[in-house]
Amino acid sequence: MTTESLSAAPPPAALPWPPLVRGTLVRRYKRFLADVMLDDGRDVTAHCPNSGSMHTCATPGRPVWLSATPTHSRRRLAWTWEIIDMPSSPVGVNTQVPNRLVHRAVECKAIPALAGYETCRREVPYGTRSRIDLLLTGHRAQPPSYVEVKNCTLVENDGIARFPDAVTSRGRKHLEELAAQVAAGNRGVMLFLIQRMDARGFRPADDIDPDYGETLRRVYNLGVELLAFDVTITRQAISLRREVPIHL
Repeated sequence: MTTESLSAAPPPAALPWPPLVRGTLVRRYKRFLADVMLDDGRDVTAHCPNSGSMHTCATPGRPVWLSATPTHSRRRLAWTWEIIDMPSSPVGVNTQVPNRLVHRAVECKAIPALAGYETCRREVPYGTRSRIDLLLTGHRAQPPSYVEVKNCTLVENDGIARFPDAVTSRGRKHLEELAAQVAAGNRGVMLFLIQRMDARGFRPADDIDPDYGETLRRVYNLGVELLAFDVTITRQAISLRREVPIHL
């Protein structure tokens, strides 16, 4: 993270980080574990809140930033991995962040396509034993909007963010349920939150999960709306930066 990024004041819709401690990634393993050497010399094992492959953002030897796990948490590990500094960008690895960040951005009217709603609720049951990330209601001219948020960290040398980074039948199910909401007269919105600063566009990762790419294109043609945003990451906060083009 650059000196300039550290000094910039976060915008109103930013999501503050908890206090962060710097270290060096030793290894990530068993999906949810990461060994880290802190800058003070301690070797610790941190919770890795990301079930994906984390291709392009789990390189041993890179600087990482951890937060202390709250004392009231049931988690047995004292640290949580939040950010890794890759050569072209810091990357947010915590998959719980995108939903919270988009929720705050909607409440601050920072996403024009989702503005004008009176209420924004999180984790609302719908479909077949599913929960929608955000349900927006109370718009004067628009029906209820069902918004699914996906965390995206995969960016390679071409600068194009891609999702998913591993095969996801659950992700396809969510797309089908958004399409069902559109068929019922509601809005269905798929929002890809790119937790890094070096993406100039987005496309589905057909080489990793071709079925997901096919399903994404099909539901788009059925009326599901697609949005993709990148972020600004500093030591203080993470915030939406800009909408990036989607290439289907």
